[in-house]
Amino acid sequence: MTEKQIIDYVKNHPSGKVKLAITDIDGILRGKYISTDKFMSVVNGNIGFCDVVFGWDSSDVAYDNVQFTGWHTGYPDTPARLVLSTFRKIPWENDIPFFLCELIDEPAYVCPRNVLQQVIGKAEKAGYKPYFSQEFEWFNFEETPQSVSEKKHSGLTHLSPGMFGYSILRSTLRNDFFTALFDQLKKFDIPLEGLHTETGPGVYEAAITYSSILEAADRAVLFKTSVKEIAYKHGIMATFMAKWNENLPGCSGHVHQSLWDKSSKTNLFYSEKDKNKMSDLFKSYVAGQLYCLPYILPMFAPTINSYKRLVEGAWAPTTLTWAVDNRTVALRSLPLSPKSARLETRVVGSDSNPYLAMAACLASGLYGIKNKLKLQDATVGNGYRDISHGVLPSNLWNATQAMKNSDVAKELFGDKFVEHFTKTREWEWRQFSKVVTDWEMKRYFEII
Repeated sequence: MTEKQIIDYVKNHPSGKVKLAITDIDGILRGKYISTDKFMSVVNGNIGFCDVVFGWDSSDVAYDNVQFTGWHTGYPDTPARLVLSTFRKIPWENDIPFFLCELIDEPAYVCPRNVLQQVIGKAEKAGYKPYFSQEFEWFNFEETPQSVSEKKHSGLTHLSPGMFGYSILRSTLRNDFFTALFDQLKKFDIPLEGLHTETGPGVYEAAITYSSILEAADRAVLFKTSVKEIAYKHGIMATFMAKWNENLPGCSGHVHQSLWDKSSKTNLFYSEKDKNKMSDLFKSYVAGQLYCLPYILPMFAPTINSYKRLVEGAWAPTTLTWAVDNRTVALRSLPLSPKSARLETRVVGSDSNPYLAMAACLASGLYGIKNKLKLQDATVGNGYRDISHGVLPSNLWNATQAMKNSDVAKELFGDKFVEHFTKTREWEWRQFSKVVTDWEMKRYFEII
């Protein structure tokens, strides 16, 4: 739709309102409804968002350790703009108009969408057109926010019992929900390539159709919230925690990526001459990600819980490894054809912020190309056993300290972003460290 058509749609929608959202550092959409009149007054200018949405954590507890905002600033409004190109109609809300927003001017360094756009600018300046997509796994429960709270997040009822991945049978069990996901997401301009049950009780996996990288990130961010909203409509709760139960598989958010020429006609990752069909540019891209991974891991694994997923034998990587079509390594190369040659970064969890995860993938790959890094030998067999090139940090604190002190991370994303982001991850660790957990009570209460 043209800008005029979009504005006419908003003007004529019978609801008289518009839904807006901006993405915070954790990848959570923070937004509001505004009147059509308010929309018309800001559509070609700026809108103010209270900057607390970048000054608190996922539980709305204000950080005490960041410079961007806090009690010391008074939490003012910060200027943002409506991104008209993100216009969508929400099919489960009477097709009301929806737009994403992003910060502008100096505060933009804390805005994940802006962070990604800075990296995209570097790729385009170098002559590359990035195409990306993300796939997600998540658990579904026959619960409501109220019932989950009353049960204290324990003894929840799965959408279906048992382990039944790729089940045609189980996809009929709540086919109303399954069908609504596929159909309504498509209407909301989040087309899926596939949707199926995964191994685990009540687990689904969806692969979002690939697109240019910024659109891919927009789709991925909106996908997570959309799934939760559609689930609500069906009396279901969806969780994108990386590892909600220690005895069940974790949930991934694998990122698929490729670089094309400016015309989008030639996939620069493919080479017919190479034995693995990988171009030299592709090899350097993979080498860059492997080199940078230990210094940018919190952008792939941003929560305490993320590291419960990154354990041996749980379909998530633990080592700095790559191979062609091997699901035990960190980076899975898929040089299948000139059209589909791509890299799958398997470190990324479903709890990631898609803007930051994709920015980290692209920036580290470009780093490898820029520095002409040579790719280490591919892992043969079990990637969990190949520790010859190192292992990933095992918890959020260690990963955050590696990023905080890394010149590479600062080169890729700028000093201000790295300082702000790592402060928010240190805050997350502090919140966890002071809590007495159920595990501690069960282990120590009587015996110790």
